[in-house]
Amino acid sequence: MTTTTTTPAPPFGRALCAMITPFTASGALDLDGAQRLADRLVTEGCDGLVLSGTTGESPTTTDAEKSALVRAVREAVGKRASIVAGVGTADTRHTVELALAAEKAGADGVLVVTPYYSRPPQDAVEEHFRTVADASGLPVMLYDIPGRTGTRIEPDTMLRLATHPRIVAVKDCSYDFLGAQKVLARTELAYYAGCDEHILALYAVGGAGYVSTVANLVPRQLRSILDAFDAGDTARAARLQQRATELIESTMSAGLPGTVTVKALLNDLDLPAGPVRAPLRPAGLETTDGLRAAYEHLRAG
Repeated sequence: MTTTTTTPAPPFGRALCAMITPFTASGALDLDGAQRLADRLVTEGCDGLVLSGTTGESPTTTDAEKSALVRAVREAVGKRASIVAGVGTADTRHTVELALAAEKAGADGVLVVTPYYSRPPQDAVEEHFRTVADASGLPVMLYDIPGRTGTRIEPDTMLRLATHPRIVAVKDCSYDFLGAQKVLARTELAYYAGCDEHILALYAVGGAGYVSTVANLVPRQLRSILDAFDAGDTARAARLQQRATELIESTMSAGLPGTVTVKALLNDLDLPAGPVRAPLRPAGLETTDGLRAAYEHLRAG
């Protein structure tokens, strides 16, 4: 007898954008701009939006602004896309407060980064995530980005956390592909590529999709990588991933945070973005010109 198995649908969709947070020229939260940008992203292929993450400048937005952003984007996209709210801080108590606020504002899930700066040991990291997951009814996406936090979520810690019923996904920026495969092989966690250069590689070994900064710029082009792979055209999927390399490198490896480069290009394209908040500084003209050239090259392909 032949049996078939079905892979469960990713909890937040496949093609997620780590959305920037638009500000007005004076630096205030631009909710109208956020709604217009969110609508564009969903219309062009994103089935999930991650708000108030690293790209969303969460360290410099207030708790009230984070909740207002979730409410505004939910109003703009309705149920066309999932909304995952970034709630991670260096303080467990504050993170719990943000998770509860995100739930009240209408988020579908929360993104929780490893506590940063204090460099807690792995048992404390595990307890932090469990405490946040216990606090609300929302599913949790763990965010493993040791290059920014100073502490990673070790694979063995991830395996233990996978037993929690509300810890369902991972945004992987660990640059440990072997570790990611170890967890994929032994858990049901949905693994999302958090580094745009790994979109196809992680997807090909069982990843759920991506949480992409570059998707702010080219949502349709990045989704096409997953679509080609799902259609069985792996050669086309590889070509599409390779074609995006120039823009990915210009955006994410130019010596500036992705928030800075993405906002520079969105502003150049007359799309909602606005300034970055200090201590970040805007990109210069040369950087913006290079980004525009890479963007046009990808779009032309």
